[in-house]
Amino acid sequence: MNKTKIALIFFAVLLLPVLVSAQPAVRVGSLQQVVNIIQNALWIVFGLLAVISFVTAGILFLFAGGQPEKVVAARSAAVWGVVGVIVGIVAYSIIAIVSSVVGGGY
Repeated sequence: MNKTKIALIFFAVLLLPVLVSAQPAVRVGSLQQVVNIIQNALWIVFGLLAVISFVTAGILFLFAGGQPEKVVAARSAAVWGVVGVIVGIVAYSIIAIVSSVVGGGY
């Protein structure tokens, strides 16, 4: 439990510069622009979470030491990381398809 807290704090410190980086002022003229801004921000967060997921799975593989239980846990983490990436891509695709059908014009 203690290692989990330390890892979360470590990743939070690593992500802090990304989260607080200065962005230029954005003028919003329509609902479509708001959706685009939110979608782009979520896509960046998704990418960071995917990288963290794969790095975590890799670290689990490194520390498995040939123990079958730990290798299975690491493989499971890698598989769930791939599943998460697929779900994220499908979600992005659904938004793009619905937007183009409705007339958002991506």
